[in-house]
Amino acid sequence: MTMLVRMLIGGAIGAAIGFALYKFVGCKTGACPITANPFVSMAVYAGIGAMLAAGR
Repeated sequence: MTMLVRMLIGGAIGAAIGFALYKFVGCKTGACPITANPFVSMAVYAGIGAMLAAGR
């Protein structure tokens, strides 16, 4: 599997984890910078997932 495919899969899995974290844990006050917004949460965790998938 090429590096790009692994990074895309890792990013998709990370984005799903980020959305689940937003949906089920979230931030009730809105003061949490990552979990208060679903798009920010998905972007951060997609980046983390892509980086973890790329490293060997």
